[in-house]
Amino acid sequence: MYDAITDVPGVLVGHAQNYDAMTGVTAILTETGAVGGIDIRGTAAGTRQADSLSALHIAGVVHGVTLAGGSAWGLSASGGVMKFLEEKGVGLDVFYAKVPIVPAAIIFDLGIGDAKVRPDEAMGYAAAAAAAGGPVAEGSVGAGTGATVGKLYGVAHAMKGGVGTAAESLDDIIVGALVVVNAFGDVLDAGTCRVIAGARDPQDGRRLAHSAERIRGGEDRFAPSGQNTTLAVLATNAQLDKREAIKIAQMIQSSLARVISPIHSTFDGDVAIVLSVGGIKRIGMNTLAMMGEQAIIRAVTNAITRADGRALVPSYSDLHDRNDQE
Repeated sequence: MYDAITDVPGVLVGHAQNYDAMTGVTAILTETGAVGGIDIRGTAAGTRQADSLSALHIAGVVHGVTLAGGSAWGLSASGGVMKFLEEKGVGLDVFYAKVPIVPAAIIFDLGIGDAKVRPDEAMGYAAAAAAAGGPVAEGSVGAGTGATVGKLYGVAHAMKGGVGTAAESLDDIIVGALVVVNAFGDVLDAGTCRVIAGARDPQDGRRLAHSAERIRGGEDRFAPSGQNTTLAVLATNAQLDKREAIKIAQMIQSSLARVISPIHSTFDGDVAIVLSVGGIKRIGMNTLAMMGEQAIIRAVTNAITRADGRALVPSYSDLHDRNDQE
């Protein structure tokens, strides 16, 4: 297996990005349909068709998820994913057409590249066309191209975020996570709680500032609002109904608190989506959530350690040697 969300049968992932503008799209396709649920926290979320993941929505399944940069403009990328799926005959049959159900969520990445270039329908289509099983590229690709973390003092003193993925299994049950890490807070090592990436001290750009400690001292008053989001998608071949998928989405939001601090702040718009693909058999909800927790934690770490700042924003690999010695 690939230790990726694509370990779950029926899940495909594709990326498209513009490195000049430092933004991009990640398309997660579930062409045969997936039962989905969503949990939104923080106060700066940007979504499209998130209502299709409600327990009361008429759509029983979704056919993909679009994750994009570009702030609210990036939501248009979902139209390209829909177009690709429509061409393949995938969607909800409404007699006159098949309508692909593709919820979307975005991050704010306008401060790192060209803010006038955003993911659009063409980039969404390209990401969907590139979707495949097998290994998934991580780091500064797709929706994580312009992601940053640790923005207590703004992007100028932040570090590079990105996309990460990981999978866990128990017998024939598989849980796979894909996370776009664009957090206001710092990223922690899950075992030691040591900050591995985050806000850098304005007086010493190679020293990590430890945002939580400084916020306790009142320094969050200088932070720009509404420019941060962590997006987490968890897929499984375990059988879930919509209400169960929503509950798992709520539970895995807590997983982010293990490795991002602070999380779900007034500056974040964190979104968790759960997809049940195939539904081979049922499993205990708590067991499934704990499997998801480990996948989420490792995916966040992969997103950070495999990111490339492209000489614009320091990455983990740029700073970790010195910080490991401190």
